[in-house]
Amino acid sequence: MSSESISILWFRQDLRLEDNPALCAAVKSGRFYPIYILDDDSAEDWAMGAASRVWLNNSLQKLDQSLDGKLSLYHGKAEEVLPELVKRLGVKSVYWNRCYEPWRINRDRNIKEILTDVDAAVKSFNGSLLWEPWEVLKKDGTPYKVFTPYFRACRAATLPAKPVPVPEGIDAIKDNGSLNLAELPLLPKQKSWVEQMCSYWSMGEKAAHLALDEFISNGLSRYKKGRDFPSERSVSRMSPHLHFGEVSPNYVLNVILEQSAGENRDHFYSELAWREFSYYLLYHFPKLPDQNFQPKFDGFEWFGSDTDLKAWQRGMTGVPIVDAGMRELWQTGYMHNRVRMIVASFLTKNLGVHWREGARWFWDTLVDADLASNSASWQWVAGSGADAAPYFRIFNPVTQSKRFDGDADYICTYVPELAKLPVRYIFAPWEAPEEALDATGFKLGRDYPNVITSLKSSREKALLTYKNLGKNLGEGLG
Repeated sequence: MSSESISILWFRQDLRLEDNPALCAAVKSGRFYPIYILDDDSAEDWAMGAASRVWLNNSLQKLDQSLDGKLSLYHGKAEEVLPELVKRLGVKSVYWNRCYEPWRINRDRNIKEILTDVDAAVKSFNGSLLWEPWEVLKKDGTPYKVFTPYFRACRAATLPAKPVPVPEGIDAIKDNGSLNLAELPLLPKQKSWVEQMCSYWSMGEKAAHLALDEFISNGLSRYKKGRDFPSERSVSRMSPHLHFGEVSPNYVLNVILEQSAGENRDHFYSELAWREFSYYLLYHFPKLPDQNFQPKFDGFEWFGSDTDLKAWQRGMTGVPIVDAGMRELWQTGYMHNRVRMIVASFLTKNLGVHWREGARWFWDTLVDADLASNSASWQWVAGSGADAAPYFRIFNPVTQSKRFDGDADYICTYVPELAKLPVRYIFAPWEAPEEALDATGFKLGRDYPNVITSLKSSREKALLTYKNLGKNLGEGLG
């Protein structure tokens, strides 16, 4: 066996075999070691949250099965692990698909220099995005800050690549010095929480393809309108599969374009493009997870409290649609997109809690916790982001729940203590006549929390705070 033909394929956020350009290159080069490195030490403040770690554990298990048990696992700084492996295993080339988080970009650049110095060739590929962030720029060479012209430019630039099948002749090698999956610190101690969350999902590449087929068969035909109703299954739920790379966006888009037509297909295409736009913003503006995209918001006077934040995290705010969303998140590691906007608006604008606190909680509890989408979306709702919602757009959670959960099916699924109430009182139980509550044996403050803030007065306070910020800056906001 000549060392000239041996390489390393470094799996990252591309835990699949189909449409994996780095895998294709490794297979073409000859025999290779497929590896995964749990590199939390380089993640700075963005080590994976608990829910993501559970998903990763299961996805790695499925990937190892698809590689006939040949996946080698490691834990440590990739800058140290990879050079050691190259030397010990006699490897001459390393392949990977690119990641776009700022800390990963800096780390990967450093790794390329280290491996080049020891005469190991490094080749990286795009396995995660439809368009590379540096490929789509304005005529003056600067990045777009608004979605619509960005998407228009993307579609005019080039069509995404066609997905490639699983390569034939995969000749993978196992490193006997690697770790077992159980040795990676991925699963938390709360086994009941892990089991509950995993009962809602199937992980891995095969599961991702099945989820896509299910969406096309039963959700896509109503996607544009149905995606706003949390009790319907009109959303794709592909986000965690895309985040971990169990399926590529190229594959998803090509299947959607081939099997459907019309406004629902086009709207799903635009939602995929929003994911791209988030990565685009993170690449060009790497401070997005920590700093206001619009610096004028640095002077905003957040007025929330830790008590309010904790009530929100626990789904105990007394606002049913908000509590339903937060409990769905805790139980399943997921939250419906419409409800994500409602709970984020409530936290930042009604409770006055900094958007970073919400982003941090989502980061820890979402199975699709994606640094780009999470950061861009929270800033969008708060009003501080690129192409953001105007400052005066404050979601009324009662109005939203009546409109999009009219029978209270979603609310009662996750806040079952409200199911005994007549539907008309479920959306805002604090407005229900006392005799109506007494008739059902329901008592606010005992069976369900009293609402922690007045929606009207807190909205007015938020608007005044935004208005004062604009006055202090001598400009309008929004």
